[in-house]
Amino acid sequence: MDDTGAGPILILGGRSEIGIELARRLAPEATVVLAARNADRLDEQVAMLQAAGAAAVHTQEFDADDLASHGPLVASVVNAHGPIATAVLAFGILGDQARAETDAAHATAIVHTDYVAQVSMLTHLAAVMRQAGRGSLVVFSSVAGIRVRRANYVYGSAKAGLDGFASGLADALHGSGVGLLIVRPGFVIGRMTQGMAPAPLPSTPQQVAEAAAHALAKGRRTVWIPWALRPTFFVMRLLPQFVWRRMPR
Repeated sequence: MDDTGAGPILILGGRSEIGIELARRLAPEATVVLAARNADRLDEQVAMLQAAGAAAVHTQEFDADDLASHGPLVASVVNAHGPIATAVLAFGILGDQARAETDAAHATAIVHTDYVAQVSMLTHLAAVMRQAGRGSLVVFSSVAGIRVRRANYVYGSAKAGLDGFASGLADALHGSGVGLLIVRPGFVIGRMTQGMAPAPLPSTPQQVAEAAAHALAKGRRTVWIPWALRPTFFVMRLLPQFVWRRMPR
């Protein structure tokens, strides 16, 4: 069972830069479960969380695209460590927009990982947390989904769907004791965007994690990172379509 009695922190996407940075901020005196492919190769991430003061760090094999494995994974974490305190969905892919415009398999792979797999896992997690009467979910949306741009419409459409699903799920969980935080970062400078020119108002994984941890502690429903993106996108929603379709990623 959980070594602290408070319930484990589950990071789905145990190699995610943002996920690990958030886990570091939540880790002190907590039990952390890192779920990822090739879970036996997470030594670096485990060491980082141990250094951050985690009471214990465990690893779990996890393939986000294997939907049939989601329910058993959640059940195994609960059985081994007790009711989940916080679950962070930190998995996802950016994909190749140019390829996705002509390769249907690639386009659907992006949507499957960034939307369908997220919906599946959120549904399993919400069910067990609702039954326990407590817990927190952290969902990583993106400003790319607030108004989908031509430059990255496959990824953006998946994030738009995820944002809508998470918003509805948050309403469904109201009064259940389960909270859901939707994190909406802009361009994040990290492994996923390596080699790309940063968009305006970029952030780092550390900045995203810090803002998410603060919002989680405050019990907020959404957080924009950086905060200036919220009024910026309010204005951008008013741009005429002939201007919007020329907007870069």
